[in-house]
Amino acid sequence: MKNQRLPSEHSLLPASGAQPPLHQLTAAPCINHATYFLQSSLTPDGRELIFTSYRSGSAQLYSIDPFPDGEIRQWTDAEPIHAFSPAIHPNGEVVFFVRGGSIWQIRRTSLQESEIARFANAQFGEISLCADAQWLTAAARIDGKPGIVTGRVDGSGWRFLEFPRTVIHPQFHPLDPEWIEFAADPAPRIHRIRRDGTGLECLYQHGNDEFVVHETFLGRTCDLVYTVWPHSLWRMNWLTLERTRICDFNAWHIAPNRAGTLILCDTNHPDRGLFLIDTRTGRATPVCPSLSSNAGSQWCTSRYALPEDFAAARAALGSSTLSWMESAADTVYGPQYTHPHPSFSPDERYAIFTSDRSGHAQVYAAELPESA
Repeated sequence: MKNQRLPSEHSLLPASGAQPPLHQLTAAPCINHATYFLQSSLTPDGRELIFTSYRSGSAQLYSIDPFPDGEIRQWTDAEPIHAFSPAIHPNGEVVFFVRGGSIWQIRRTSLQESEIARFANAQFGEISLCADAQWLTAAARIDGKPGIVTGRVDGSGWRFLEFPRTVIHPQFHPLDPEWIEFAADPAPRIHRIRRDGTGLECLYQHGNDEFVVHETFLGRTCDLVYTVWPHSLWRMNWLTLERTRICDFNAWHIAPNRAGTLILCDTNHPDRGLFLIDTRTGRATPVCPSLSSNAGSQWCTSRYALPEDFAAARAALGSSTLSWMESAADTVYGPQYTHPHPSFSPDERYAIFTSDRSGHAQVYAAELPESA
């Protein structure tokens, strides 16, 4: 039920070698996971942690207050939310999220919900909020056509920008809200477009066998950073599009700090755990093991999924799934709740991540090494 209060599920797991004890924040025998790696799971004041849980039978929004060992509060209880869509306003008092083809906001104190935008015959993915908190964007599929939607948080100016291939996690430029970077599936991956729909450009032409993934902005440097799975981590200059290899490492999901000097990442094939990577030297410092199952058949390869890969997944699932954006049960790139998706806490002292090491996906917090 909305506003239901539940006892803390916090426990402290024993230290591993030189690494400090690990905070386990949830324990309910169901799927519980942190926000997507492109978003912070903690409010800017560091007090309250936002997470998605299926403990009521569907994906709903919950919080832990205070972090890390406070009680659990249920925020939503209506139609299920898009499990990886929540994004926290910079003021910490509002959280945006998706339900089907609609975008909502909920107030932290009162839990009052209001709909911002709705499109007919639509399905939205995760949300990005621009730095001045005036504009939102989300991956979309409307009347079967892929693209992105964008508009003001007050509900005005919403439009659909169509694109010929599946669009994944659009993100506003951190200093210029006129620009949106987004990923396309399959190759070529990295694109940008102005908020008004002009200036569409592919930033890097590559083939299906160069598995470019998980691109994001390198903090406030305004450059981009991305992985070529599973080989290396790269930086791209936003203005010149010059590319520079940071290191050879199987960095998977990547989350830069604000200064762009460190990148928090998980690993897979093999899973060596969570690491901090110095963007100047390429040095990788271990954070903690993830011990998650890291599911998804495509991560065993070094190319994007082809139609036949999705056809096999559809046959196995008995569904018309097209991408992980549309189904948490996808076996090509997920299920996503089996991936750690680490992100920094606002004070950059903790890594917040998900692991199904216990048999169910749970939320964890690891203290970050000061020497990184």
